[in-house]
Amino acid sequence: MNKLLMEENDRLQKQVSQLVYDNGFMKQQIHTASATTTTTTDNSCESVVVSGQHQPQNPKTQHPQWDANNPAGLLAIAQETLVEFLSKATGTAVNWVQMIGMKPGPDSIGIVAVSRNCSGVAARACGLVSLEPTKVAEILKDRPSWYRDCRCLNVLSVVSAGNGGTIELMYMQTYAPTTLAAARDFWTLRYSTSLEDGSLVICERSLTSSTGGPTGPAASNFIRAEMLPSGYLIRSCEGGGSIIHIVDHVDLDVWSVPEVLRPLYESPKFLAQKLTTAALRHARQIAQESSGDVHYGGGRQPAVLRTFSQRLCKGFNDAVNGFVDDGWSLMGNDGVEDVTIAINSSPNKFFGSHYNTSMLPAFGGGVMCAKASMLLQNVPPALLVRFLREHRSEWANYEVDAYSSACLKASPYAVPCARPSGFPSSHVIIPLAHTIEHEEFLEVVRIEGNAFPPDDVAWACDMYLMQLCSGIDENAIGACAQLVFAPIDESFADDALLLPSGFRIIPLDPKTDGLASTRTLDLASTLETGSGNARSAGESDSNNYNLRSVLTIAFQFTFENHLRDNVAVMARQYVRNVVRSVQRVAMAIAPSRLSTQLGPKSFPGPPEALTLARWICRSYRLHTCTELFSVESTSGDAILKQLWHHPDAILCCSVKTDASPVFTFANQAGLDMLETTLVALQDIMLDKVLDEAGRKVLCIEFSKIMQQGFAYLPAGICVSSMNRPVSYEQAIAWKVLDDDDSNHCLAFVFMNWSFV
Repeated sequence: MNKLLMEENDRLQKQVSQLVYDNGFMKQQIHTASATTTTTTDNSCESVVVSGQHQPQNPKTQHPQWDANNPAGLLAIAQETLVEFLSKATGTAVNWVQMIGMKPGPDSIGIVAVSRNCSGVAARACGLVSLEPTKVAEILKDRPSWYRDCRCLNVLSVVSAGNGGTIELMYMQTYAPTTLAAARDFWTLRYSTSLEDGSLVICERSLTSSTGGPTGPAASNFIRAEMLPSGYLIRSCEGGGSIIHIVDHVDLDVWSVPEVLRPLYESPKFLAQKLTTAALRHARQIAQESSGDVHYGGGRQPAVLRTFSQRLCKGFNDAVNGFVDDGWSLMGNDGVEDVTIAINSSPNKFFGSHYNTSMLPAFGGGVMCAKASMLLQNVPPALLVRFLREHRSEWANYEVDAYSSACLKASPYAVPCARPSGFPSSHVIIPLAHTIEHEEFLEVVRIEGNAFPPDDVAWACDMYLMQLCSGIDENAIGACAQLVFAPIDESFADDALLLPSGFRIIPLDPKTDGLASTRTLDLASTLETGSGNARSAGESDSNNYNLRSVLTIAFQFTFENHLRDNVAVMARQYVRNVVRSVQRVAMAIAPSRLSTQLGPKSFPGPPEALTLARWICRSYRLHTCTELFSVESTSGDAILKQLWHHPDAILCCSVKTDASPVFTFANQAGLDMLETTLVALQDIMLDKVLDEAGRKVLCIEFSKIMQQGFAYLPAGICVSSMNRPVSYEQAIAWKVLDDDDSNHCLAFVFMNWSFV
């Protein structure tokens, strides 16, 4: 593929050079002719085409104000846009730097480059797609189908170019990625044509006072951004398929956003992820689906699943932006401006596409959105979103589970008032679909209803969420990560109503090369002790890693008019609780900033997860003369990772003579077996988990454990925190010794456990 692309690049560079030369020569000829014949006026299309062109090194040349009824003037702008676009797509009109971290190999998306030191931000991609050029062009022109930040795209005028091409005047509105800055809109000219060699070109640029052309529509809630010459060059390949060159070049008016957000609007990597590679990935996805190579469970068609993903993203973007013309209006705050509450009681327009008026009661109601943005320091977005996805109960069980209430009530808009306390719940993720590079997942989350007390029968049933997760690969470019979900009933109907909520985390600074990606396991001790020192401070990546991210949270609720204020109080408090939970998790997974001279023994309280993992494995080997598991690496991080992902449930409990033993640590299997969380684990006592027979066996074997260091326990039954019986084939108990060979805790491994 590289050889083919290099040959294509050389060929196109020569073609662009010839076009630029021809353009300059004809401009000189026209200038000479106009100097000798100043009284001659030629308004023919051919004359205007040439005189309106200029070389790309001078993008600010003033042009007359052409209107939509003057195709000659628009064609001049279109031809100029074509030349400038080709010089970027295959030449050096922009200083391109290839992006680091792109996945190599035959499954690679292609070659991606970003701009350096140019006006605005730009990104370029080149790749192969197994579709014919005309089909590729059709897909790419349908921008709302693949550009998730596109709110709307309206073609206001279509003009024939007279050479088989078309010129379109278009108005596009895009969403703002956060609540901290206004959204952008674009007024552009798009030119579709074919070159002499049969290649298809779709190029586009903004119409401004500098370029000439008619003035576009105005919108009060948007800031007008500029699209510099951009587009797609599509060439047929021998044997089928197409080579696609994509260029996106925009000026987002960075000075109109808060200073803390400017790195985002100045980031070509963010542009590459959200726009450039998104177009190429979408074309490749359609190609693979068309070939019949994609098969999803449940018999769902790929187009239906893509629609679900688009609706989730659009609904979340609408919630984050809260446009007035959609019917949103702000509610007053409670004196603290950390959470913004917006309501929408105008369903006629707002519910037009991805909602339905049947969500609202006949006697009045609407949708309420509670949203907040916050700055995170030294927290990888992919890691945080992955944790939020895998450990939902760590943040979703504080006062009210809004999604549970929406799913469980017979009326989908009935949201209860805040519960005095939340109940931890277990959840199961059911995959539906994923993109070909696994950068995005569509899934159903089943939240088990046994999390609620037995006397609350109305709540004791399973709940379902449709969930979209993206950006959890820390090695992916751009690194924007997102988790969006919406309640859905168990029928999973294709036209199911969706009210999306979720999280979006966007990096503001570039990632530092060499960052280790295995940081999911440090929570065991840091959440427990409140310390962020889960990792040895002497590791190089901790010293070099300095990442700022902006986190946007938005939760949507339906309400009845007479309960609006109550729901607002609940929503505001719920989001504040979620924010606190996320902050606590973020502190736990952030790299340590402490001096390299401080070792694990310098910290008071329980040991760090890395140290505890080493103690557990060393003590097991010392007492039993066997390994707990085959150690792939002697590094503490590797041992902790293996311990965390071990299929058998491994738990530690305190050894105190004056109190009942309580659990202090569990690996993922242990948390699953007990149906609990890392935080709630320390509230569970050992004697409440073991049944009567298990307690008797442990009492008999306890002295043996303290003398010999370990004991084998027979098969038995234990009970989870949700009072569900769990069987296990065998258990081993052993003393965990610290570095001074003092008793630190008691460890258990429950083998081949399963719910009865």
